[in-house]
Amino acid sequence: MWLLCFLLSIGIIFLAGLVSFVVNKGKFTSKGKLNLFNSLFAGVFLSVFIIFLPVHRVTSVADAFGAVRTVLLSLFNSMQVFAMGCEFGVVSDSMGFCPDFLDRIYQMWVSILLVIAPVFTFGFVLSLFKNISAYTKYITSYFRDAYIFSELNEKSLTLASDIKKKHANAVIVFTDVFEENEENSYELLEMAKDMGAICFKKDILVVKFDRHSPKKSVSFFAIGEDETENLNHALKLIENYRDRENVDLFVFSKKIESEGLLASIDRGNIKVRRINEAKSLINRVLYDNGEIIFDSAVECGEENKVISAIIIGLGHHGTEMLKALSWFGQMDGYSLKINVFEKDPLAEEKFTALAPELMSDEHNGADLSGDARYRIDIHSDIDVDTATFVGKIREIKDASYVLVALGNDDVNIKTAINLRMNFERMGIAPVIQAIVYNSQQKRALTGLKNFRGQDYRIDFIGDIESSYTEEVIIDSELEEDALRRHLKWGKEDEFWTYEYCYRSSMASAIHMKARIKCGILGADKCESELTDGERRNIEILEHRRWNAYMRAEGYVHSGSRDKASRNDLGKMHHDLVPFNELTEEEKRKDSSVGTK
Repeated sequence: MWLLCFLLSIGIIFLAGLVSFVVNKGKFTSKGKLNLFNSLFAGVFLSVFIIFLPVHRVTSVADAFGAVRTVLLSLFNSMQVFAMGCEFGVVSDSMGFCPDFLDRIYQMWVSILLVIAPVFTFGFVLSLFKNISAYTKYITSYFRDAYIFSELNEKSLTLASDIKKKHANAVIVFTDVFEENEENSYELLEMAKDMGAICFKKDILVVKFDRHSPKKSVSFFAIGEDETENLNHALKLIENYRDRENVDLFVFSKKIESEGLLASIDRGNIKVRRINEAKSLINRVLYDNGEIIFDSAVECGEENKVISAIIIGLGHHGTEMLKALSWFGQMDGYSLKINVFEKDPLAEEKFTALAPELMSDEHNGADLSGDARYRIDIHSDIDVDTATFVGKIREIKDASYVLVALGNDDVNIKTAINLRMNFERMGIAPVIQAIVYNSQQKRALTGLKNFRGQDYRIDFIGDIESSYTEEVIIDSELEEDALRRHLKWGKEDEFWTYEYCYRSSMASAIHMKARIKCGILGADKCESELTDGERRNIEILEHRRWNAYMRAEGYVHSGSRDKASRNDLGKMHHDLVPFNELTEEEKRKDSSVGTK
């Protein structure tokens, strides 16, 4: 029995660590589905319990009562060990019954357990104290606006830092925070402490945040790396706080299913916003500086310019830009063509599945009066590091705008530089924008020049510091503009509740700003101020834009002009037709929507 218990006592600790490692997908971490500290704590306790079994068994009668006595005394001594109240004599007095070959090593193992067990007790008490301290700090912030983040990571810390700069009295809270030994985690925690943030080790759903003044705002940010967890957090937070006033919830998720789940749940008083980081960036690029796409367009005749756009990479950002350019480029005096390059051999088929009517031969490349006009060519199975790619690029002799979005900062930088080299050889100078996630790299690359001082003229976009600010996420000028436009035809609660309304209003606001910049007659007027000619031009342009937008969102014509044929579940709309096929009532809607 002595040898068996000795081996089990050692093995159980290693097994506890191994189970935590496997459950947490190959990582020894204090976070995850099975906390490493808790796993080892349980393992050490069980190990101590097992090591005491032979000690008490030899002094007990060999019957049922003796077995119960052995278990209870072993359990009692185990608790004493963790409370630093167990003397070594309990073990040494019984060692005469231990086999001679095992005697010394058995005592050595018991000594080790007597030392490490109290360490776990100290860690547990310290953890409990820290949570109590965090609760105390939060309660004393009762009359302050609170910004509560589901996780401490680079994104949440960047956003929190920006909020704190502008709202010094606000309380910043991070949950699910663990003091890991990893350098990056340690640095994030130190920066959070320097900010004066409150850090809870507990999950955002466990901490009770309702102990806060109802007159003060509470903003929750489901901003972890796991988008499924973000959605689960959001649904539970809505359930917990839907009856409270002044609550905002920001859910960071690109997953399409999150839209339906968030729309279907009773939100109560909570204002919920889903942050699709890729779409958010593309919208911001077009709203803040979209005129560069029109300014860089190539002259083609006296009254027409060609927007010849190139998108490198059809991941999240590339897909969102392709969809957006299809409607953003609908502008009087401009024609639009888009070339897309993607390594995935099924890229064209996958995008066509997302937007079938946008890519159909009936519309893609067609020149239908009163309808969206564009040409989209997706070049699948093309690697940017091949001569084939360079050859395809050199065929596009009128390139005017390029987005590089390959999903990796280093690859994006290299590709953008190589593109500039090839364009120089071709004698053209399109605008190049490349996504660079790392803020330090972005700062270092700004104004990038070669050894002769020649500027590469590459605009690096999408870094964390620019993307995760209060102005972008919380108080977006674009969002305010979109809400004003939505109120021309809908109610405010619909804007926040239904992403269909939110996204379409955002697109309308972006295009409105662009058409004013492009000098479209009547675009800067109210509807009542339009001349008949301006009204008709605005209506046709707005319908072209709307057709392209709806097709980019995956809508198709319902097959009938009857309003009853509209089916949003099937993404089918009766108005997806050329302008002249609309009723006069529907045409008036375009001039109402298409003006200030």
